[in-house]
Amino acid sequence: MISTHNSGKTAFSDSYGRKIEYVRLSVTDKCNLRCFYCMPEGFRGFEPTSNYLSFEEIERVMTAFAALGVHRVRLTGGEPLVRKGLPDLVQKLSKIPRIDDISMSTNALLLASKATVLKQAGISRLNVSLDSLKPDRFRQITRGGDLDRVIDGLEAAKMAGFSPIKINMLVMKGINDDEVVDVTEFCLERGFTLRFIETMPIGPSGRQVVDHYVDLEKVKDKLASHYKMIPGVMPGGGPASYMQIVGTDMCVGFITPLSRHFCSSCNRVRLAADGKIHLCLGNQHTFALRSLLRSGISDTALEETVRKALLLKPRKHDFVNQPDEIERTMSATGG
Repeated sequence: MISTHNSGKTAFSDSYGRKIEYVRLSVTDKCNLRCFYCMPEGFRGFEPTSNYLSFEEIERVMTAFAALGVHRVRLTGGEPLVRKGLPDLVQKLSKIPRIDDISMSTNALLLASKATVLKQAGISRLNVSLDSLKPDRFRQITRGGDLDRVIDGLEAAKMAGFSPIKINMLVMKGINDDEVVDVTEFCLERGFTLRFIETMPIGPSGRQVVDHYVDLEKVKDKLASHYKMIPGVMPGGGPASYMQIVGTDMCVGFITPLSRHFCSSCNRVRLAADGKIHLCLGNQHTFALRSLLRSGISDTALEETVRKALLLKPRKHDFVNQPDEIERTMSATGG
């Protein structure tokens, strides 16, 4: 289980006064799905595994982040469950002083057989991508995914005691926007939290899906015609704003990077599998750590380097003005 080490240390503030307390940690850029909005068809430009940070290197970097006040870590990919030995990494992270919240984003294809050991290792919360409840449509969106395996993974996660389990649905006009009520009912019946997400023009695949963009205010209006909803709150460090369905414990989140961006309160950065710190999802600002780690940098110097990197975090994303400059795939960025 996760030990609570948080000593109340104030998180480091970036150049715009935002406290950085949350790292999304990509452990691999590889995935066992090929969602069309995330990865170009036929993509083969994966990072050589020799360029991945080792678990020991990740532990060093996350220790530096924790010394600066980071206390939340979310494991991402690609698909994090394709990285061998992942529970060992979770155990290492759970022992870092001040890290008191370890969660994971997954497509759940491999979750059925791994849920219990991951819970025991120290992961407490899960986000699961699920863009359709129609098997054929799910297969088309993911280019071959098996919806039944995802459902099995979700059931295993419930049995293992994960709470909350959040379902992430990317809403796309003409593709799955007709399912928002069905997915809400699915989550309501099973006790899951649901978060709707707007499309973002990240990389070639992301730019292609912008034509299917849906302002989530329209989704909120549609739900309001089916349910009575009031403002809600959920634990976690993410950017969603929540509404609660009256008479239930269920919250529905709305992540709106384009229609109502949340840059002024952004509290997170991303550490990619190759050791690059991505300081903004919607900009090219990065800082490479791998060569420094492998050149023998001391822990003190590493912490100071991470501190300087965080000062490079831009004031806001620039999806609208320079989307063509963001060439990395979402799978390489870490969600």
